[in-house]
Amino acid sequence: MVVIRLSRGGAKGRPFYNIVVADKRVRRDGRFIERIGFYNPGAAENEQGLRIALDRLNYWKGVGAQTSPTVDRLVGQMPAPAAA
Repeated sequence: MVVIRLSRGGAKGRPFYNIVVADKRVRRDGRFIERIGFYNPGAAENEQGLRIALDRLNYWKGVGAQTSPTVDRLVGQMPAPAAA
């Protein structure tokens, strides 16, 4: 099964997470298929703390990938795209 989940990076006490598409059997920070975004919980006010490529997220969900509860929560926190 393919899952969309967080993969931890960064230093001790300063986490940084990549949002990745990976096989469920692979360890959390191991091999992945595609990186579709990132989440930086310690981002300063002038830095971007969350970025997700929604087109890639929708593609992977369309072909059967499951999202983790945390990724679902982060997608819900994303600001709505600005109207052109």
